[in-house]
Amino acid sequence: MTQLRTPTWAILLICWIALLCDGYDLYVYGATLPGFLGNPDWGVTKSLAGTVGSIALIGMLLGSLAAGTLTDRLGRRRLLMTSLGIFSVGMILCALAPNFTVFAIFRFITCIGVGGVLPTAVAIANESAPKGKVSLAVGAVLTGPPVGSLVGALTATALVVDHGVRPVYALGGLSLILLLAVWRWLPESEVFLAARAAPATAGRVRASGVSRLFTARQLVPTLLFWIVCAISMLTMFGITTWLPVIMQGAGFAAQSSIAFLSIYSVGCIIGTVVIAWIAQQSAPKYMVILGFSIAALSLLAVSMTQNHLLLFAAIFFAGVGGMGTQNMINDHIAQYYPPEVRATGLGWALAAGRLGAIAGPTYGAVAATVGGSPGAAAMWFAIPAVLGVVAAIAMPLCDKAASTPTAENTSAEGVAS
Repeated sequence: MTQLRTPTWAILLICWIALLCDGYDLYVYGATLPGFLGNPDWGVTKSLAGTVGSIALIGMLLGSLAAGTLTDRLGRRRLLMTSLGIFSVGMILCALAPNFTVFAIFRFITCIGVGGVLPTAVAIANESAPKGKVSLAVGAVLTGPPVGSLVGALTATALVVDHGVRPVYALGGLSLILLLAVWRWLPESEVFLAARAAPATAGRVRASGVSRLFTARQLVPTLLFWIVCAISMLTMFGITTWLPVIMQGAGFAAQSSIAFLSIYSVGCIIGTVVIAWIAQQSAPKYMVILGFSIAALSLLAVSMTQNHLLLFAAIFFAGVGGMGTQNMINDHIAQYYPPEVRATGLGWALAAGRLGAIAGPTYGAVAATVGGSPGAAAMWFAIPAVLGVVAAIAMPLCDKAASTPTAENTSAEGVAS
């Protein structure tokens, strides 16, 4: 079809809405867990819920790997449409599932699509952003997942107690409307088209996208990105999956316990905006370090207070240092790698991070069961946040202006090792 001339703001808006839907579909599981656990018809235990949460995230890992690799070969637009289609249909199937076993299968399928959206949308946003405002543009787009998480939490708060979990998942199918908008208005990335059309530089060999992540001088940065993503996602997915259940176990009513997830999500939104603005003035790496530090200190604060007001504040700042940190990791990785392997580098880093995400719900189940109290559970989550600070310090810096690695970190791009 003939591509329309779409303004930059519209491209970024489409990416933002795609990530909002992505965030809703991803984090709604944690918001609906009280509904599953509280309804004996589903037959769900905490252990089973944690296992299903982890298995579903294997789908995200596969989606990230597939989209991250294929996006740099087949195009951003095509992979975004495919991912949207998969998770939209998957959410509808989840709403229709006759039992929890079938639900788990459909949840797995949904997460394959969810895993493919973020690396594709971030690559599009990075390549469509106005010059000199990449961090701001990508940061603004990356408020989509926490906004989606907030919408999911509010939707669950309004519907789960009186109507059960099915309507919450059915609403996720509305993202099929966005699929039509992407097909009609989203053009293929010009940066991607230029990178694909460019002839090989004299004296260089075009290695495959994945192999270029492992050249002699890219190996260490690539592995560090993977480690940081894994630590971040373990903490984030453990908290977002189990926070309502942990707070309910502390004596809060079902709706109030879900409200804590809303507060966490608001912290994620505000944290992403503020941290992205600061990152534009400095560097995303420094904001990753700051974010992990805020998360660790906030979780330690949760472990030390029983005052409800202070508890709300601490969980808010845990959100600031939670998804806000992961979003800055995404921004940093997208700016570090060159256009030809940008989505591949980000997709594989996110796939490695999904290993942490897969462990997160199970880790959270241990924290919720063994820890018992919110304070003890928070201490469990503070540990990986502290490790994240150490790993983030070791990450390489990148030249934001050029969106390529700095001289001391530049690898022999495209040279076969």
